[in-house]
Amino acid sequence: MAEKKQPKTVVTKPKEVHTTAMFGKENYIWMLAGIIIIAIGFILMAGGKSPDPNVFNEDEVYSTTRITIAPLLIMAGLVVEIIALFRKPKD
Repeated sequence: MAEKKQPKTVVTKPKEVHTTAMFGKENYIWMLAGIIIIAIGFILMAGGKSPDPNVFNEDEVYSTTRITIAPLLIMAGLVVEIIALFRKPKD
């Protein structure tokens, strides 16, 4: 009788997969800067506490800081965040 030959099993090494991080260190620094700018904008928009809650102080509520500067800082922080997301990491 003829002997049946067993097929050879070939052991292969698994292929090495090189993964790269989606963001680099510089991107995270830009993201942190954007978050800090946004936080400063919200803090400026919140303003301070009124000494008398029964009196409406129009100059304090409608100040240039709360109406103009704070929203501009928030928008600038969002622009910095967009730059951080789309910036290509250095290899």
